[in-house]
Amino acid sequence: MALEETVVLRDALVRIELDDALRYRLSYGGRVLYENGRRTVRGHSTPYEFRSVEQLRYDFERDVEWVGGRLA
Repeated sequence: MALEETVVLRDALVRIELDDALRYRLSYGGRVLYENGRRTVRGHSTPYEFRSVEQLRYDFERDVEWVGGRLA
């Protein structure tokens, strides 16, 4: 595993996992999940096209804010 991190926030757990093969899993509580080609927000799942780690982070942060969460 290239990166594995869990952050405890006041209203949710944030988990980030990224390996050398660029498989990934980012979750914000039970409200936002990005996992290997899928994006799930508030239980609604859609395909997600991985373009870069930077874009993945931006998209994840945007969805966390959209559900009313904060990463900072």
